[in-house]
Amino acid sequence: MDITDTSRPTAFNAPPSSTQNSTAEDGTAAISSDFETFLRMLTAQIENQDPLNPVDSTDFATQLATFSSVEQQVLTNDLLTNLGAELGALGMSQLSTWVGMNANAIMPVNFNGDPVRIVTEGSDLADKAHLVVRNDAGAEVARYEVPTSRQQTQWQPVGPGGQPLPLGTYQLEVESSLQGEVVGTSAVLVEGRIIEARNENGVPLLVMNTGQEVSSADIVGLREPG
Repeated sequence: MDITDTSRPTAFNAPPSSTQNSTAEDGTAAISSDFETFLRMLTAQIENQDPLNPVDSTDFATQLATFSSVEQQVLTNDLLTNLGAELGALGMSQLSTWVGMNANAIMPVNFNGDPVRIVTEGSDLADKAHLVVRNDAGAEVARYEVPTSRQQTQWQPVGPGGQPLPLGTYQLEVESSLQGEVVGTSAVLVEGRIIEARNENGVPLLVMNTGQEVSSADIVGLREPG
């Protein structure tokens, strides 16, 4: 059977992959599919080539090089996938020991009516510091003066008139000022008890007793409950 140059299947005539921006799992599946397609095309070409006019040695060498490249890419993707799974399992194993611990974390306050233990600290350059409370929409709903030094306290969310704030989620920060001019802001540490460690799309997350989910990177302190 005579195979002309215009109909001879070659690996380098295959269209480029369109999965570069997809997930790693989809990318591996696409590469594996291209690899199997290449094998079928190369086998068909060898079986059906004209014995009197075989494939040019240069073309054949190019195709073999392409074959090797695709095979190596598949193996590399499999290796990276397995490595990622092992690292994720290792991280979960370590974080599972945190379950049941009390943690200071950079996170919003999920106010359910009970006082919340927080840690505030202003700037060393400031002469005044205020705890600023914002609701989910980012609007300021309360402001209290706090020491510029580090302080742990039980915070009971109340508005400017002393009335309790509605139940919900609030963002806290310390605003430091010097002679009336703001010189910086800093995060407030919120205490909660870790009740679960889980893997969310490859990212280890810790679940607090208030229902909030935080990354391990946002945990700045741990202590035994009690």
